[in-house]
Amino acid sequence: MSLFFRNLFFTILQPGLVAGLIPFWIVGNEAVLASLHRPFAYYHYIGLLTFLIGFVLTLVCIVHFAIHGRGTLSPADPTKQLVIAGPYRFSRNPMYLGVMMLLLGESIFFQSIALGMYSLVIFLSFYIFVTNFEEPRLRKDFGNDYDEYCRKVHRWL
Repeated sequence: MSLFFRNLFFTILQPGLVAGLIPFWIVGNEAVLASLHRPFAYYHYIGLLTFLIGFVLTLVCIVHFAIHGRGTLSPADPTKQLVIAGPYRFSRNPMYLGVMMLLLGESIFFQSIALGMYSLVIFLSFYIFVTNFEEPRLRKDFGNDYDEYCRKVHRWL
């Protein structure tokens, strides 16, 4: 399967599920429709802006994974090269930050405490996954290059 289609598949599967389908289930169809039919309040704009920034950041990261890393966002089909370009110059995990911004934007937009709690659980899951699986794998795969990258760039911000 081509790199484009593999990235498309994993983008729909992972961020699409975590920041799309599950939040939709949490908020509920009626809340989504009600929010879209009433006049926008200031928090709608803040939520929408946060969501859009997260969406763009996530897509930029996926493109960098494909172009510079020759792989996908999925641990099942990881990059072949260490990606340190674009947003990865400022954070070792900007894609996770992008997904968190998507969730935060949705939480703000829908004024949903349940979605906010879900977002917190997702962040804790990301943290555990990054520190216990992803970083050791990257250290094993890329050795000194990854260690040097870690010295220069923070895990989150």
